[in-house]
Amino acid sequence: MKYLTQIRLGFLPLLLCSLFLVNPVRSSASEALWKAASVSVVITPEENLWMAGYGGRTAPADGKIHDLWMKVLVIEAHDGHRGVIVSTDTLGIPQSIYNNVCAALKEKYKLERSQIMLNSSHTHCGPVLRGALHDIYPLTPEHIKQIENYSTKLEQQLVDAVGKAIKALQPATLWSGTGLTSFAVNRRNNIESEVPGLRKAHDLKGPVDHSVPVLAVKDKDGKLKTIVFGYACHNTTLSFQKWCGDYAGFAQYDVEAMFPGVTAMFYMGGGADQNPLPRRTQELAESYGSRLAHAVADTVRLPMVELDPELKTEIEITDIKLGDAPTKAELEKIAAGNPNSYVTRWGTRLLKQLNSGKPFITSYPFPVQVWQLGKTQLWITIGGEVVVDYSLGMKKEFGPNTWVAGYCNDVMAYTPSLRVLEEDVPPRKSSRWGYEGNTSMMVYGLPAHRWSDEIEDKIVESARRQVKKVRNGK
Repeated sequence: MKYLTQIRLGFLPLLLCSLFLVNPVRSSASEALWKAASVSVVITPEENLWMAGYGGRTAPADGKIHDLWMKVLVIEAHDGHRGVIVSTDTLGIPQSIYNNVCAALKEKYKLERSQIMLNSSHTHCGPVLRGALHDIYPLTPEHIKQIENYSTKLEQQLVDAVGKAIKALQPATLWSGTGLTSFAVNRRNNIESEVPGLRKAHDLKGPVDHSVPVLAVKDKDGKLKTIVFGYACHNTTLSFQKWCGDYAGFAQYDVEAMFPGVTAMFYMGGGADQNPLPRRTQELAESYGSRLAHAVADTVRLPMVELDPELKTEIEITDIKLGDAPTKAELEKIAAGNPNSYVTRWGTRLLKQLNSGKPFITSYPFPVQVWQLGKTQLWITIGGEVVVDYSLGMKKEFGPNTWVAGYCNDVMAYTPSLRVLEEDVPPRKSSRWGYEGNTSMMVYGLPAHRWSDEIEDKIVESARRQVKKVRNGK
């Protein structure tokens, strides 16, 4: 199944409908309130750790532009059912941190995995975390120890922040809305150097999702307390050696400056094949952040839709098959390459594993999660670096009241659609193709070049099952 065929800007009519919805009059059935509280924690490394995201880096961080943050919002429906939303200025939360945090939150606060939503902004100016991307960099045992210590501390900070938010829960109202900003460009279909000219000619190619979903939390007196917002675009404006949240980091700082006392939280949408273009300067990162922040502010200032204090949460961890593993002959050839290349380090590690007799994994436990807030607002989260097809396709299938977040709970690899997988199999029709669907797994260390063709069907089928459950009132 191909989720996206000819969808390009099909979300716009739905978006405009959402923008002009007026606030409903509260009925007697909705007199009860939510409870909510948010907590912010600085997670800027105290040591100059290696930075995650770019394989060409040759040294750890050497300073910061601004602090990195982890922010937690806990919401509680009128029946006591809670949801935990976490935003982090990290490239991606790996499986070990996700599992450890879920176990700790269940033990301490009786929270099930379905109630926990961990999102990474995917800044490429954040730290390497435990067990993730280690083949990319020439890490020494001391580097790995530093990464382990930081990751363990991050887990504890997250669990502690959830506890603080739970203790601080206060009556609240929740509101939803959708804005618009357009700096994301499909990087598979547009050559970066040509983008300024293509913009002027209104001739950019490929699917995009320029919507800006917004969840606003107000206290019982109507004062704005927390704003959660998303966008489907890589955080790759910057590539220097300083800690920074990239455009998403600047956007959060700008929103908090426009609304003093408010906690701003960013989540990544289906932006794995989208870039902020042009890029590579701090001025551009600040500009994109400002544009996103103003889209959020405009949405909050327009009439929004109040959400009844009802919360349904579901999750499925589905085994998805990997493509064929590299053969021993392939690995021997790769391992004989440039020792400074991450591809060589990947091949060398896998060859050593193969020679030791330890089998490669052939599938991966993949998280798909569905929440329903109020009676109609769906929030679907997908693990990995999710391409835009899923966002556009799920909004088309499940309706305009659907938010899709990628980079959630476990970022283990790129998450391509079947369209992208097929485009990326050699021989390719475009020089822009090949990475997201066929070669990026080397970056994440998985023992395959690609996912199997079942990935899109497995993800969509899981979402459908869960949407049916939450809509049927489970």
